[in-house]
Amino acid sequence: MIKSTPHNLTMSYIYGGRRGERPAAITPTSVACVELMEASQAFFPEAHLNPETMARLALAGHEILGFDSVMPEYSVHQESAAFGVEMDWGGPTMMPDGKTFPYKDFSDIVIPENILEKPSMAVILRALEILRRQVGGRVTVLGKVMGPWTLSYHMAGTQNFLTAVGRKKYDLVKKMVEALAPVTVAFANAQFKAGADVVVVADHATGNLVGPYHYRDLLLPVHKILFKEINGPTILHVCGRTLDRMDLFAQSGVDVYHFESANGAAEALEKVNGSITLAGNINNPQVLLEGTPEDVYRESRKVIEAGLTLVAPECAIPLTTPLANLKAIVEAAKEGF
Repeated sequence: MIKSTPHNLTMSYIYGGRRGERPAAITPTSVACVELMEASQAFFPEAHLNPETMARLALAGHEILGFDSVMPEYSVHQESAAFGVEMDWGGPTMMPDGKTFPYKDFSDIVIPENILEKPSMAVILRALEILRRQVGGRVTVLGKVMGPWTLSYHMAGTQNFLTAVGRKKYDLVKKMVEALAPVTVAFANAQFKAGADVVVVADHATGNLVGPYHYRDLLLPVHKILFKEINGPTILHVCGRTLDRMDLFAQSGVDVYHFESANGAAEALEKVNGSITLAGNINNPQVLLEGTPEDVYRESRKVIEAGLTLVAPECAIPLTTPLANLKAIVEAAKEGF
């Protein structure tokens, strides 16, 4: 049985290695909430823009909540801001929002020169360097990037991009996705160099937006290249119902798939049949936001008993989620198998 440090536990499960004495509670998506901002004195929007504030809020996920990982990206717009999307960076009770779509006409993507040095991307790299110095080797440091499908939503507008998919304008779709994939790869590899142990790739080809055949034909070929070119372990995050495409995700070359509660843990494990590690999938709106710590604990134990070794909220948590509910995930994980 492996030594149960947060880092050792998490990395062993991510690589499909030996089982420790307990599951790991991890943060593939944001666990930032108003109460955690208050406890750490690290608030939005500064935590999106200042590396020290960003790192302090990420560290609170381990030091205050007890998670086995830290992850310093709370926004889905760090890359799109670097492309010149007009941003509203929000506040403690509002996530950032992109206001413009520079490629809504599907014109040729022009990647800004020195894009990794743009403030909205460089801040992540500096925060990861801080976290590596503070907890590297003890706690798993997670990076996060947007995949090319999600970046296409931000470049063209979600509805506009999906309309092109629905109208089978596949040449336009493929051209944009393929042009944006190098940004995902470059940012992921830069995050590994800065201090990330693992990088989450969020790419929302979800069941309520596109069919599994769209993923198979339009995005899977790009993912196979992308995950081969990323120089470290990866976690794919795709929201919503995805049981009908989990076997395809497992073919992409990613190490872990982080999934939502719209998919049962037992059903998901059966679907992938050991071909990929799974992480998830504590419900956000009914359990983490509106439930009690007891509700969260029961739900967490349920997914552990189903067979998950990596337990996490299903997606970025609502900003008014109580700290006590988040701590209940950690309590359930520390109970062991």
